[in-house]
Amino acid sequence: MSRTDLLDREVGRALSALSAAAKRGLGDPGLAELVVIRASQLNHCAFCLDMHLAIAREQGLSERQLELLAAWEEAEGVFDERERAALALTEAVTVLTDRHVPDEVYADAAKHFDDRGLAHLVGLIVAINNWNRVMVARRIPPGGYRP
Repeated sequence: MSRTDLLDREVGRALSALSAAAKRGLGDPGLAELVVIRASQLNHCAFCLDMHLAIAREQGLSERQLELLAAWEEAEGVFDERERAALALTEAVTVLTDRHVPDEVYADAAKHFDDRGLAHLVGLIVAINNWNRVMVARRIPPGGYRP
């Protein structure tokens, strides 16, 4: 199978449009990358991790944040309260272990994001989860991202 056969072009355009709209609406490119990297860690998506870590570095996110993202809850002083609320919501939406997002996680996110920002944050989390599932299911290897 050629590399171009791994992802349907129309599906890719649709997912890209959702991702781009959510990122634009969130209005914080650094936070957006933290969110997509954390979801990609949880979903074990090597392609997305490779790509979004490169983008995060291009945007100037600190190596300390990138190195400690997998343990963000224990990394006191590395992530601010807004980032921590977004990361908690990312985990809750990505994993859905209780079949819903816990009320306290949603309420904490709502303290840091207005309704529009929260809608875009959830949209971004949904978008990266879609991408992760497509890339993992289609076994797309890392290394294909070119800035």
